[in-house]
Amino acid sequence: MRYPNSQNDYRFPPRADLRFGDPQRTEASRSFMQRVYWWMFVGLGLTGAIAWGIGSNVALATSLLPFYWPLIIVQLVVVMALSFLSTRVSGPMSAFLFLLYSALNGVTLSVIFLAFKLGTIGLAFGVAAGAFAALSVFATVTKRDLSGMATFLLIGLFGVVIAGIVNLFLQSDALAFVKSCAAVLVFGGLTAYDTQRLRRFHAESGHSSAMSIAVTGALTLYLDFINLFLNLLWLLGGERRRS
Repeated sequence: MRYPNSQNDYRFPPRADLRFGDPQRTEASRSFMQRVYWWMFVGLGLTGAIAWGIGSNVALATSLLPFYWPLIIVQLVVVMALSFLSTRVSGPMSAFLFLLYSALNGVTLSVIFLAFKLGTIGLAFGVAAGAFAALSVFATVTKRDLSGMATFLLIGLFGVVIAGIVNLFLQSDALAFVKSCAAVLVFGGLTAYDTQRLRRFHAESGHSSAMSIAVTGALTLYLDFINLFLNLLWLLGGERRRS
């Protein structure tokens, strides 16, 4: 599931300002994206380390299952706080909330080690990483304005969320398969769209510090990657670890 973010707070400058011919603007954009990716990798590393640490201990992972949904609710509260307060809180506070969310996500994602073989998890992660990298490069080098994808991606995102909620009750493998296929397309598109959108950020975007901007951008791409990975894992995980 992709949680709300402060996407509506991001304002594109006039179209003429989107050109990157100015070396100073190009360097500023590159420096900003480096900070975004750094924070994203820190968050993913924290999530992965915690998920692996808990998931490799079957007894510990199993003992946390009763707290799965309460932890999901806490995650929602934290990520929504970061998303909607990103223009008001300091950089260190944004970083703290992002790392807290990443840690909580690691706890909840530890259950995948109970459901899938380690090789399947590694394959899904590799495919997701490759797709994410390719789409990010495409968004960086293309001269095409991807902002026209926004409406389509938003509709697709709502469809995926609604299908996921409905399937909590139906428990239909067919619906889960269709939902996961659609989710891979949607979050793949969002990866490219968000990458290009983030490259068009300006210091005057309304965030209280450069660190806050980078952390908010990292959260956006982190969510894109995690959702891409989880849906690929479901599609590739036909052979489950445990029956």
